[in-house]
Amino acid sequence: MRQGGSSITQQLAKNLFLTNERTIERKINEAFLALWLESRLTKNEILKLYLDRAYMGGGAFGVDAAAQYYFNKSAKDVDLAEAAMLAGLFKAPTKFSPNVNLPAARARANVVLDNLVDTGFMTEGQVFGARRHPATPVDRRDDHAPNYYLDYAFDEIKKLVETFPKSMTERVFVVRTALDTNLQRAADAAVENALRQYGDEYNAHQADAVLMDVDGSVRAMVGGRDYGASQFNRATDAMRQPGSSFKPYVYATALEKGLKPTSIVVDAPICLGNWCPHNYGGGFRGAMPLITALTHAINTVAVRLSVIIGDGNPKLGRARIIKTAHDMGITTPLPDTPSLPIGADAVTLIEHVGAYATFPNLGMKVAPHAILEVRTGDGNVVWRYDRDGPKPKRVLPEHVALDMIKMMNSVVENGTGRRARLDGIVAAGKTGTTNMSRDAWFMGYTGNFVCGLWFG
Repeated sequence: MRQGGSSITQQLAKNLFLTNERTIERKINEAFLALWLESRLTKNEILKLYLDRAYMGGGAFGVDAAAQYYFNKSAKDVDLAEAAMLAGLFKAPTKFSPNVNLPAARARANVVLDNLVDTGFMTEGQVFGARRHPATPVDRRDDHAPNYYLDYAFDEIKKLVETFPKSMTERVFVVRTALDTNLQRAADAAVENALRQYGDEYNAHQADAVLMDVDGSVRAMVGGRDYGASQFNRATDAMRQPGSSFKPYVYATALEKGLKPTSIVVDAPICLGNWCPHNYGGGFRGAMPLITALTHAINTVAVRLSVIIGDGNPKLGRARIIKTAHDMGITTPLPDTPSLPIGADAVTLIEHVGAYATFPNLGMKVAPHAILEVRTGDGNVVWRYDRDGPKPKRVLPEHVALDMIKMMNSVVENGTGRRARLDGIVAAGKTGTTNMSRDAWFMGYTGNFVCGLWFG
């Protein structure tokens, strides 16, 4: 079955009023809205609206914004070669973006010139110069545009707009985000420097990072090493095993059950059925306080805790751990397997960071978000996070969160997270690795920020 083939009016109807979902219902609505637009606007008005609103890659919406982004000039001032390249973007703005794939963009522009000749709008002689001297975009490799963050914010605003009253006819909004450009540059540089310095040694080729305020406002996001090479946002969409960075959900559940950081647990062999976990580096340390077990990421203790939490029934214990993780902000399903307590299930970085924010918030869950405020084109505020967004919700007792902060501070000061110590700043967190070091995590927080990093 072939897809596509919509007229410009239908595409405008979709951009103005609908989503990109591929359903019969959407196509029917699109057709009716296209007829409505045709009955009220001239062809030129429809074309202008379409050209002003279509996405053209690079975070640019509309022809003039695209001309400014790619060529540093107004759409009124582009030459034929540049105009052909811009026209080629409508088919697939990411695939044919000249800053992503210049040869593909030039080949597509050549197809546009062919169409101009074939339809009689221009002669071969008129397009010869544009073929001979194809457009060259402005080099924006050093602009450090926060493209992964902007993609995340754009997806968020699309979902948010769908919740606005149906009576609202406004379709153009001015959005204020929580992005901190200085923190974003620092995050980009830190990820790239770490990959260059240690990537080969640890066989790590990709990384992502999320930094947010303790209230959930996302200040910086790195979704991968190179947006030009891959627009897949690993911070929001990649499902990876968290390893030991999952254990704080286990320990928090155990503290809710009545254990304390000083409660004695035993690092000794344990088997659930035919599965017997081992500690990183091998060996067993015997009896120790709970805080020491977390500090040194003891696998057998995390599994033993699942039995204690379930009153001797590990399956019930894991169900309670899953509930804690979901209550704190993990949204992905967590299949019940014996290895769940040591982080064998997969999560995304953004939800993991959001869930960790529960600890510095003393047990109150917050939602990660990029959008702080939405205004109409004439300046009226229609939505504000502090007024209209989800409110913090208690999911852990305060004393449990305080004990977890103490225990996770020990991880940074004395345990597997020592490299994350900050001079003069109290930090807490947890490391995590998976088999063959396919995934390496650090999840941490101070009194002001929550941060998560993944390398793999």
